[in-house]
Amino acid sequence: MSTIKSPIDTPGTPTIRVEIYNQIYNIRSDGDSEYVMQLAEFVDHRMREISSGTLTVDSLKVAILAALHIADELHRLKRLHEQADAQLATRSAECADMLDRLLKARQVAEQQNTQSLSFS
Repeated sequence: MSTIKSPIDTPGTPTIRVEIYNQIYNIRSDGDSEYVMQLAEFVDHRMREISSGTLTVDSLKVAILAALHIADELHRLKRLHEQADAQLATRSAECADMLDRLLKARQVAEQQNTQSLSFS
């Protein structure tokens, strides 16, 4: 898999040649070509996993099933991320509340010490 430029590309927009499920695709991207190639390898791997577990040889059906599996994984990870964010927000609020109480208690203690010193 290599980066090639076609005559219709504008300078700075390379075409990245990838192979997914025995098909060659030329993808124009100004992003990281290694990343695009990794994505293509991920999709290829997922399609091959799907095809090995099904009886269909239709590459379009395999692609759709792979897309559904990838979408499911994405949505599950999004939910986990949202739950982790919510837990973090809750814990942050709890820590901020504890810190406020500690600072207030410290302030009260310092005031009491100052008052007891001034009466001595």
